Amino acid sequence: MGDEVILLDFWRSIFGMRVRIALAEKGVKYEYKEEDLGNKSPLLLEMNPIHKKIPVLIHNGKPICESLIIVQYIDEVWNSKSALLPSDPYERAQARFWADYIDKKVYDAGRKVWPRKGDEMEASKKEFIEVYKVLEEELGDKPYFGGETFGYVDLALIPFYCWFYAYGTIGNVSLEAECPKLIAWAKRCMQKESVAKSLPDQRKIYGYVLEMKKKRFGSE
Repeated sequence: MGDEVILLDFWRSIFGMRVRIALAEKGVKYEYKEEDLGNKSPLLLEMNPIHKKIPVLIHNGKPICESLIIVQYIDEVWNSKSALLPSDPYERAQARFWADYIDKKVYDAGRKVWPRKGDEMEASKKEFIEVYKVLEEELGDKPYFGGETFGYVDLALIPFYCWFYAYGTIGNVSLEAECPKLIAWAKRCMQKESVAKSLPDQRKIYGYVLEMKKKRFGSE
């Protein structure tokens, strides 16, 4: 099967990391194209004219956009490898529910932590921890969110792990203390080659956040 697979992405994108992990899990070979989000390529604008965002997966010339949709597409197209989504319709719906929760709650909660100070920061930290505690409760004592094997919800959440050091250092919030089971889960995921090779180093992300914080707020 002579598939041409191209991924338009940006190194620190949590959403792009999801796609990289999914492709690695399925053993799909692809061409990676790093985008400059300040100067988007004509290819990105052509392939995602509605949102003009990464990641975009281009499969045999046809674009698929939005990370969770891309992951579901990869799971369906390259289905000879172990499935990312459960086969049972109810369990599949539940997996999609939690991935949606992650998109709606986790990303915004993290973004609120580092630009704030004083009471505003304390409120943001409380919200941040509460969001993750909900996920820890859902995880329970299972190795992965879907049970014994790494799957769709794990893949949706684990890219946020590479931001934990930045959240903790800048926001002075320790998820290890607040959500030990979730951290144990993250370390379990990081033992997978598909995950470890798809996520950038936490300190590299921290350096990026410091740079952005200085540009926006004029502070170290």
